[in-house]
Amino acid sequence: MKKSKKEISKRQFMKYTLAGIGGIACAPMNSLFGKPPVSTVNNPPEKLWKWSREAMYYTVTPRGLKCLQCPNECTIKEGELGDCHNHLNYKGKLYTIAYGNPCAVHIDPIEKKPLLHFLPESSAFSIATAGCNLACLNCQNWSISQKSPRETRNFDLMPDKVIEAAIESDCESIAYTYSEPITFFEYTYDTSILAHKAGIKNVLVSAGYINEEPLRKLASVIDAANIDLKSFKDSIYLKLNAGKLEPVLRTLKILNEVGVWLEITNLIVPGWTDDFDMIKEMCDWLFKNGFADNPLHFSRFQPLYKLTQLPPTPLSTLTKAREIALDAGIKYVYIGNVPGTDAENTFCHNCNKIIIKRRGYSILSNHIKNGKCEYCGEPVAGVWE
Repeated sequence: MKKSKKEISKRQFMKYTLAGIGGIACAPMNSLFGKPPVSTVNNPPEKLWKWSREAMYYTVTPRGLKCLQCPNECTIKEGELGDCHNHLNYKGKLYTIAYGNPCAVHIDPIEKKPLLHFLPESSAFSIATAGCNLACLNCQNWSISQKSPRETRNFDLMPDKVIEAAIESDCESIAYTYSEPITFFEYTYDTSILAHKAGIKNVLVSAGYINEEPLRKLASVIDAANIDLKSFKDSIYLKLNAGKLEPVLRTLKILNEVGVWLEITNLIVPGWTDDFDMIKEMCDWLFKNGFADNPLHFSRFQPLYKLTQLPPTPLSTLTKAREIALDAGIKYVYIGNVPGTDAENTFCHNCNKIIIKRRGYSILSNHIKNGKCEYCGEPVAGVWE
């Protein structure tokens, strides 16, 4: 087993690991990276100018500024915010007010993203600003995703400072995560450019709800992604997530096409996305469209936000979904949020031996050498070093 190179000091742990919920860390009033911006709902960009940038993708229309970043394509009138809570029409220009002001900062094991075939046992310096372009009823991080950066307590952490912090904490990657990095696009993109110059990888944890042009620009600086494929039916996407299916499928295809390492998560929500016929249709589509080597994570739902009346996903449902995926030809299928099952291990799809044994986010043994199974020599898809 390879010994982890990513051991952080107690001081670093205390510096970056802050109290939070749902796996996030929310900044206290006195940020460890400096005093947070004083922000209220009525502050114009001048009061937040350091944390504002002109948006990259929009056009002027007679009805307002049309944002072209994601499929919502909000038409935003003067003084208003878009659906993502952080694009603002101010004096005829569209600004992001989510730049250098993350409300969540944390050091995570890469396995938490989840990415199980990308730099195992490494650490990811994880950041998020407030805002999201979807409105999932089951969101585990709704306290930041459904807020504007004006309404959260934020760090003062510009892209160059993110790089410094990632290097100091001995992280091999920076993860843009927790809320929705597509809505803090400019911050993600600029930070990613600096990260590559410093030899640090970039990880996108996203719902993949983005238009093609900005996606291709972002993908040019992203090394790995975990994309939430929330269901395989348009009507469910609309009612559960306030989105559409097709743009997410396009995102998956483009990321694979351009060589970003991709893993896919499907959260199974009881009564919403636990239809086995739909799951089979999804798995068949993934296989037919070239995703057989991309790990698929079936994740257990926990009753949160607006779906607290539902039970957690039964293990039997997750197990059946995994069987469907394996039968469809997906080689690496995992069950998430249920530690202690065989489905958190990596099996060689050729000899069926356990080649990575896990317990939660910890790796107990690793039998992948030079990207191949040590037992039979079969290549194992992933980025292993």
